[in-house]
Amino acid sequence: MEKILVVGATGGVGKRVVSRLLQKNYRVRVLVRDVNKARELFGDTVELFEADLTIPETLNTKLSENISAVICCSGVKVQPVEGDTPTREKYYQGIKFYMPEVVDSPEMVDYLGIQNLVTVVKNSLRSPLKPLFDFTNPSADLKEIWGAIDDVVMGGVSESSIKLNSDRAIFSGNVSVANNGGFASVRTRNFNPPWDLSSYEGIELRVKGDGKRYKFLIRGEDKWDGMAYSYSFDTLDNTWMTIRIPFVALIPVFRAKTVPNAGIFKPNQVYSMQLMLSKFEYDGALNQKFFPGLFTLEIESIKAYRDRITPQFVMISSAGVTRPGRPGLNLEEEPPAVRLNDQLGGILTWKLRGEEVVRQSGINYTIIRPCALTEKPGDKVLVFDQGDNMRGQVSRDAIAKLCIQALTIPEASNKTFEVREEEAIANSIDWKSLFANLKVY
Repeated sequence: MEKILVVGATGGVGKRVVSRLLQKNYRVRVLVRDVNKARELFGDTVELFEADLTIPETLNTKLSENISAVICCSGVKVQPVEGDTPTREKYYQGIKFYMPEVVDSPEMVDYLGIQNLVTVVKNSLRSPLKPLFDFTNPSADLKEIWGAIDDVVMGGVSESSIKLNSDRAIFSGNVSVANNGGFASVRTRNFNPPWDLSSYEGIELRVKGDGKRYKFLIRGEDKWDGMAYSYSFDTLDNTWMTIRIPFVALIPVFRAKTVPNAGIFKPNQVYSMQLMLSKFEYDGALNQKFFPGLFTLEIESIKAYRDRITPQFVMISSAGVTRPGRPGLNLEEEPPAVRLNDQLGGILTWKLRGEEVVRQSGINYTIIRPCALTEKPGDKVLVFDQGDNMRGQVSRDAIAKLCIQALTIPEASNKTFEVREEEAIANSIDWKSLFANLKVY
């Protein structure tokens, strides 16, 4: 499963984001100031990383190690002063309000903190490739994951193995057609939980072969001897090659026989992978590049790839960030944060500066500017707009759901927008269309 870094995970939106990610079987790393508070909320269901965005010395490369995306819910907390009552009303330019309190420095959290975070994670998020097995730097776990499955299970006498040396894996052996045999393979154990590769388009192999034709197989069910999806690829003798296998090109098979009407492979549940040398192609056809005897296939890596890049950095900002100081603004229609931007340490001004850091980073981003956040259920129709003129309300639960949806939709890449709810209940949401109608910004 992909690992998502959630920043500000103990906040109102952040804790909802974490909960929804876990429900969808994502692995989650949380960056928090207070590990004890996070442990009370999440127990041992997440990986805890204690740090402070405003203190760069607390951030290191381990924060971004093996993550595929960031959902940033951090920000200065604005809350009512305890004890405010109607008799303690305050006024600003004739407008009545209850004075909020800014707990942190907006410049430190919403600008410099975002700058520190982007500096640490950006190199981990640029690649459109997701390493699945890196044999150039083998770990002890790899030896436990892969094992041989040869035609001896059907009475044959072929034999093979996979060995790890310092910078590659070597799948080799001796394949024989005796006793009606003719295949050798190595296969992973079933993944538990299964991997979700639905945001990728296929599998990339980096291999050096011996001129023979091999098969790559992948399974979308947890049966050991169930249906698989297969792709045949040719190798050049003693030459390193990059083989790309689109999910849509995989052929459904059961024991080398095609399975009609099985449909295309669905990469949201990947249970195992396999490499094979076989005398058969499919449905009794022979592999024209098969020769019995010794064989060797060297593997550097197995990765998931995507050409249509989905957002890798989802940031929650705020509606109204461009309004302070806007000519002709009617303050009576604005929320306190806009009316009192200067008194609150320039909270919206620094949020806008933080947005600019993300937009200029080179990372594929989605910047969400919610209107006033509520505790209501997130079941209403959502309205998106650009131009920072939107006012209204939206639930924290809806924003959490929106953050996770943005990670999976290429049309959400490099978009900045405002969002609010309407009163109508949403039966379903066409997320792709909502994002596609926005301009890149």
